[in-house]
This record gives sequence, C-alpha cells and structure tokens, in this order.
Amino acid sequence: MEMHQLRYFAAVVDEGTFTGAAQRLHVSQSGISTQVAKLEHELGQRLFDRSARRVRLTPAGEAVLPLAKSALAALDAIRHTAAEFADAVRGRVRLGMVMGCSIPPFLDTLADLGRSHPGIELGLHEDHSAALQSRVLSGTLDLALIGYAGEPAPGLEAGVVIDEPIAAVVPAGHRLDRADLTLAGLRGEKILCLPEGTGIRAAYEDSCRRLGLDPRVDIEASSPAALLRLAERGAGTAVLSPSSTQGPALRAVPLTDATTHARLGLVIRPDHHSPATRLLYTRLLTAMRSA
Repeated sequence: MEMHQLRYFAAVVDEGTFTGAAQRLHVSQSGISTQVAKLEHELGQRLFDRSARRVRLTPAGEAVLPLAKSALAALDAIRHTAAEFADAVRGRVRLGMVMGCSIPPFLDTLADLGRSHPGIELGLHEDHSAALQSRVLSGTLDLALIGYAGEPAPGLEAGVVIDEPIAAVVPAGHRLDRADLTLAGLRGEKILCLPEGTGIRAAYEDSCRRLGLDPRVDIEASSPAALLRLAERGAGTAVLSPSSTQGPALRAVPLTDATTHARLGLVIRPDHHSPATRLLYTRLLTAMRSA
C-alpha cells in the first residue's frame, strides 16, 4: 500500500468522479484508476461502486475513508514538522491582535519567530475582536487573538487560551467585599469595564441581558491594569476576571449569576491556512497555554 494510493482514493471521494480527482491532482485519469484498483486489490475489497454516474463508496470504502484521511493528515503533519526543523516554512502570515494585548508569551513567540524562521514574514494588525473575526472569515487575516464570550463566529476554529468567569473587583474592606455577589447587587455602583469587543465586556453584557438587567458601564479602559488602579482608588467596581486581580489591596468577588464566561483564544479558518500560518498558530497556542 502506498500513500499516493490513499491520496488518490480520498480525492475521488471528495470530487465524486475519477475525472475530477485527476484534474485536481494533475494526474491522468487512467493513472488514478490504476492506483485505486491496485489499492483495492491489496485490501481485498472493492472501495467504490462504479455503476452510477458518480462513484459511490461501498461499505468497505466508508470504513476505510476516515482511516485514510487520518493517515494523510499525519503524513502532512510529519512533513510540516520536518520542514520546520529545516527552516523550509516560508510565506507571509497576517496576524490579528485584540487591542491592548500585552501577554508576554504571545509577544515572546512573535519575537522568537523572526529569529527561528526568517523565511516567515509577519504582518500584525490590532483591532476589536468582532472586526478581527470578520477579517479572518473574509481572508484578509490568517489568524487572530481575540476576546469573546460563548463561541466564536461560525466558520472559525478557536483554540481557547483562557476561559474564566467574571468577577467584581473592589478594594479590601469595601461594602461589596464579601464571599460572593449577584449582578443585581452591583446596582448603585459605578461600573468599570473593558471596551466593547473584549471577552470580559461580552461576558458581562450577555450575563446581564440573560437576567433582564441593563449592562451599564460608566468608565471603560482598554487596560485591565488601569481599571484595577481606578477601583483601588474608589472610582467604582471593576468587572474583570479573577486572575487579573493583583495585590492584597483588591478583592475579586465572584458574580454567581454571571453564567457567560470570558474567553481569550486564537481563531483560524480550518479550511484555509498555509504551513506558516499553522506553525504560528501552534506555537502561539502552546506558549500561552503553558504560561
């Protein structure tokens, strides 16, 4: 059994005809037919029912197809890995980044990419998460780091880096410094939050709407650190993730009825990416998840 036989077999399935597979792979139709017939002979099973206008899989073919595609995917992964070590991965990657991002593993990976793979040209674009998702879907960006709540836009594959509930951040000793709170319990407080298009803001607004509450924000800032310093000085209650709270002067109080989590993740179109894009996606995901 040869790998090219499995590739021809999968192409015939995808295209529906031997002619279509031959055109896609730039191989003669007779070559496709011969190699698929050899594969069937080696397996001792007919893989296709050729009696119809468009070829159809036999039960044996249905069983073999996912295994063949898995083997082909593994072969591609091996080639890409070997190419990475040989510094053969080249091309331009257009990367989107949510505004205000300062995550050290993210930035470290971008800096290291230029040293380890000088053949990859990187374009970095900063925008709000909603706009970044639209640009990845349209193909003007190859991948993006976004903040979101729930699921990303349909048609995108997401690698989740952070998945956290939201919390109310107040100074130690504040009247809301207690074991837990509800969103309704924030009435009368000035709300400090990140801008629209961030995962925290989306999670806060979605949770409020599910409860019939007005998702009011009095002061917004693109930096969690700025919101924490404002909360510390009594400017209001910051709605952030618990992990963003720093130092003993502040308390992150769980919001028990906030059912929507804030997420940070890398989004990519699963059907359209180059080896360079997939390399950067994998490296960024690995670095941020291990931080």
